[in-house]
Amino acid sequence: MPETTPPLAAMSAFLRSGEFDPVTVMVEAQKNADVRPGNGNTYLQRDSSLAIREALALPAKFPDEASRLPLYGIPVSLKDCFDLTGTVTTCGSKFYAAQNPPATANSWIADRLLAAGALITGKTHLHPLAYGITGENPEYGDCLQPRDTTLLTGGSSSGAVASIQEGSALFAIGTDTGGSVRVPAALGGLAGYRASLGLFPEEVCWRGGAHLAPSFDTLGLLFRDLRDAPAFGHTVFGIEPVPAPFAPRIGIPDEAFLHDCDPDVLAAYNAWQHRLRQYGATLATFDTAAWADCKEIFTSIQASEAAAIHRGHFAEFEASIAERLAWGESITPDQLAALHVRLEAFRATIAELFTRFDFLMLPCAPVSRLVVGEDQSGARARILRYTCPISMAGLPTVTLPGEVLATKPDEHFGTGMQLCAPRLKDAQLLALAASL
Repeated sequence: MPETTPPLAAMSAFLRSGEFDPVTVMVEAQKNADVRPGNGNTYLQRDSSLAIREALALPAKFPDEASRLPLYGIPVSLKDCFDLTGTVTTCGSKFYAAQNPPATANSWIADRLLAAGALITGKTHLHPLAYGITGENPEYGDCLQPRDTTLLTGGSSSGAVASIQEGSALFAIGTDTGGSVRVPAALGGLAGYRASLGLFPEEVCWRGGAHLAPSFDTLGLLFRDLRDAPAFGHTVFGIEPVPAPFAPRIGIPDEAFLHDCDPDVLAAYNAWQHRLRQYGATLATFDTAAWADCKEIFTSIQASEAAAIHRGHFAEFEASIAERLAWGESITPDQLAALHVRLEAFRATIAELFTRFDFLMLPCAPVSRLVVGEDQSGARARILRYTCPISMAGLPTVTLPGEVLATKPDEHFGTGMQLCAPRLKDAQLLALAASL
């Protein structure tokens, strides 16, 4: 296939032509898993022999070649907060690895993947409880980028990034509460898609999935090429493709909001503005004064809901997470009700913003890399200021990799942008991202 063909389309074409078969694909995927020096923790659970047996059985499960879907034979990794029959869902915690029994049924998302003919390569590393943005895990080891093992992947969907970089999966399933798809995608030079909050009923899409904070949790994907976005949205989530929007109006935050961005992030941000104008978009700034207390509202509600899920087990987790859970438990019902009033008021300001704009665009993070071994507590606070407003509004978001616009090696390394649409406008968002 020509290099200009998007990865999903290319691999699907090879499988349809018979040049590849599912077993060959899975054997190569497993060869690539957890093998980079210094990065042996992409997966928390992986059974190569089982994965290859599943690949061997795939043609019999889908005997009609003409009706095979685009995900037929495509390797995908699954974040280890979703059930997969016969495996223990650890949520990145050895406490839950010991306490939880093996799953007797698949999660909704695992069933979706398998019904489409995808091959699950294993269950990936994550920040403990999916409660962190760096990819550090004191029990299973920090998750490092295969392309540069001096850097953390970001989190909490950390193994998801590593699986794509190392070539053991073509795409990955993650979750996003406060940036857990967007940030690792950005830092890893990948595309990412965070689905709208409410895209599916709660009881459907979270069947067999472990929540962190239900008010903000949503599913997402990580992959390499923006052009694959509509196909992944359609095959995984059933989002019908639509034409790319014409001459979109795009809002960008005022300059004051970006005061703590590193120079390389600002360079990529300016490059994406230029690209959007070339596409025919009109860009204008908006006032971010209403965003000032987003982190307080978000982290308080998140901590309260996480504490309710993990009540009685706080001491089983690392100190920083245990402290957040204890703080969350201390929030009173009256305080929580007041926080939800503020949350709804903020959502109203975002709804008003979308009367003037079709999309929003801003950095995923003010930093482009998280160096292994450094204290990341300051970076966490800085990053959440960029991701929390989008999480609170429940917006669908695509991570635009900075590297897409690079003109020389390593330019815009890890400098992804958030492209956001109104809630439930996922199809329009994916179409625009692909056209860029």
